[in-house]
Amino acid sequence: MAVPNELQSALKQNNGIITTAQANEAGVSNERLRLLVHSGDLERVTTGIYVLPDEFTDRMFIVQLRRPKIIYSHETALFLHELTDRDPINYMVTVPTGYNPTRLREDGFTVFTIKRELHEIGVTKLTTMFGNSVTVYDLERTICDCLRSRNNLDIAVVTDAIKRYAKRKDKNLSKLMQMAETFKVTKLLRSYMEVLL
Repeated sequence: MAVPNELQSALKQNNGIITTAQANEAGVSNERLRLLVHSGDLERVTTGIYVLPDEFTDRMFIVQLRRPKIIYSHETALFLHELTDRDPINYMVTVPTGYNPTRLREDGFTVFTIKRELHEIGVTKLTTMFGNSVTVYDLERTICDCLRSRNNLDIAVVTDAIKRYAKRKDKNLSKLMQMAETFKVTKLLRSYMEVLL
């Protein structure tokens, strides 16, 4: 059974990943999706998310589709911002207090929780290496998060990230200081910055 043209073009538009809702919108029924999976023409990655066989799956994007509340943070955000060369083995995400992180942890994610009112401060969108857009904290929030959680992170990675941040043209030091106050890492940040600037 061949993948219908309308599904092919919808898959192309979405970098090879499609949700049940997007497939339905393209005129492909749930039964047709099931048959395509059964015939091996489509792979079901997880509930309601499909890819073409032989496609590299963008795990970051797929998890974000399934769990829109997560925000990529800490070392994963450093990687997306190119503040580290270390490819994250386990993705790090931040969720609001009250969110149940059990499934994420079972899937190998490192999960940080934060008060609801602080959860969406400094949110931005970045592109994964597969070209999909994911929610991540901005440069300044990421630096502050790494300082706050430094005991759970590789301190060499954090120090290197701050050095790289200091050299960036797109850094915003006044925003960084405001973030540091919000997240109560001002003293710590100053001691790092005095050495670097």
